[in-house]
Amino acid sequence: MKTAKAEIVREYGPFEDAPRVNGVSYDGRQVWFGSGDKLHAINPETGAEIRAIDVASHAGTAFDGRYLFQIGEDKIRKIDPETGAVVATIPAPGNGGDSGLAWCEGSLWVGQYRDRCIHEIDPETGKILRTIESKRHVTGVTWVDGELWHATWEDDRSDVRRIDPKTGDVLERLEMPEGTGVSGLESDGGDLFYAGTGGAATVQAIRRPR
Repeated sequence: MKTAKAEIVREYGPFEDAPRVNGVSYDGRQVWFGSGDKLHAINPETGAEIRAIDVASHAGTAFDGRYLFQIGEDKIRKIDPETGAVVATIPAPGNGGDSGLAWCEGSLWVGQYRDRCIHEIDPETGKILRTIESKRHVTGVTWVDGELWHATWEDDRSDVRRIDPKTGDVLERLEMPEGTGVSGLESDGGDLFYAGTGGAATVQAIRRPR
């Protein structure tokens, strides 16, 4: 297993009307993050907030190429980012204990914080298709180039790790600086991860190792 220090290349925020960052996603142009009762979009070039959608946003955020998905309490809502309308709702597998959220190849991947696992679920029904075990509290999930990465936050320590999607074995770890937690995770499809910092209410850009 490879281990390295996480390289934080930029930080966004804090933002005036966002007391925390719960989930993070990226739609190819804007970084989205949930703050509790709003879903915010920021410009990753300038750091400026562009808009906000009123929707419960207590945990992970994902984007499937057209729609946003947002965990709020015990539900996952499918949202049209153009209008802000909720177009569908499914039950979240953890009944309120859910954390990270990601989209990959037709499935949603949902982190389970205290259960230390990641569920692959059907985005139409919420049915659990399979489960990958983790050895730490899961706080963010993302896929990039066929790689499954997730964030952890436990005992005041946090890291971002690449795991084998079949076995759950840890292949690579990026250790976050002391006192820095990760509350949401998303790849930009290239050289960066976007990571929420929980109550610190910022979004950090982390260098993705190659």
